[in-house]
Amino acid sequence: MSRFFRPILPGAQLRDRLIGCVGAAICIALTMVVCAGLPPLGADLPIIVAPLGASAVLVFAVPTSPLAQPWPVVGGNIISTLVGVAMFQIMPNTTVAAGAAVGGAILVMSLLRCLHPPGGAAALTAVIGSQGIHAAGYSFAFTPVGINSIALVSLAMVYHRATARTYPHQPVAAPREVAAAGFHAADIDAALAEMHESFDISREDLDALLAKAELHSMARRR
Repeated sequence: MSRFFRPILPGAQLRDRLIGCVGAAICIALTMVVCAGLPPLGADLPIIVAPLGASAVLVFAVPTSPLAQPWPVVGGNIISTLVGVAMFQIMPNTTVAAGAAVGGAILVMSLLRCLHPPGGAAALTAVIGSQGIHAAGYSFAFTPVGINSIALVSLAMVYHRATARTYPHQPVAAPREVAAAGFHAADIDAALAEMHESFDISREDLDALLAKAELHSMARRR
């Protein structure tokens, strides 16, 4: 039974999790404070949108993830919301529009290199949201969704810097000791192509991780 409660993310440490929890709590609260100080957004529009909670999970719990970087957060949320608004206005059937909004958001985010899971929720909100959201139309993607996203990312940059973590994430270069031996970058690309899967780690981080593992393996064999 204990195996079900083991960390699902390799390398996860309790200290990092606590830092992430505190960061998410502070920055979500500050995002609401910042956005509440802006001019009224309109009747029945929230100060902060629910998908931003999911964005905070990525930004503070897994800040090294490609899905948690500033462009995916801001671009993914805004673009997905625009797709959701478009689907709601084009398609009279809400059920069909909801499905098309999420599917279309994934496609557009993928093409624009800003894939961000909460973007799917943002697109869905634009379809099944309140009358105020529907009345706001495309402006809903910028106020409050865009402002919320920019505020969260900006606060996250300050918080991560204060806690000695890099955000936006800067991949560590692979050790030079394994450049002439073991696997090469082309080998990683070939393996990824063969597996036909997507992994939540940047190509550069994967290269550095495997290179360090190769160094440990060489040291063990010696």
